[in-house]
Amino acid sequence: MVGSHPDKAARRGRAPSQRQLRIGEEVRHVLAGVFQRGDLHDPELEGTSITVSEVSVSPDLRNANVFVMPLGGSNVDDVLGGLKRAAPFLRTMLAKQMSLRTVPRLRFIIDNAFDTANRINEVFQNPVVRADLEKNDDETDEGGNGA
Repeated sequence: MVGSHPDKAARRGRAPSQRQLRIGEEVRHVLAGVFQRGDLHDPELEGTSITVSEVSVSPDLRNANVFVMPLGGSNVDDVLGGLKRAAPFLRTMLAKQMSLRTVPRLRFIIDNAFDTANRINEVFQNPVVRADLEKNDDETDEGGNGA
């Protein structure tokens, strides 16, 4: 059937559509601009640089998870509180700068990907792990198929 939408249950677990990705990236770009210009006048956000690493939009485009990280990772709880208070203003900014039928509700989430990457890097720098990886590399080179 032309123009029909897949069942919501069937959409669960699928990769985001091109439209979700495009709108998420546009929302990320607008929010990053707002944060960079310092348009927010919340005391918890004054002088805080906020990185918007990703915006994940729901299939119905009504909700968006905004993954953020304050510079240096400090005052995370205060920044989240300030962003929650600023969400209505930020939705208004999105409505002015984007042409969407409905502007998604914003839910701010601290992006822990940076911390995870640092922990993984620290594990790989551990001398015991490095020696084990080098040993496995040597075994692969010797026992390889020699093609």
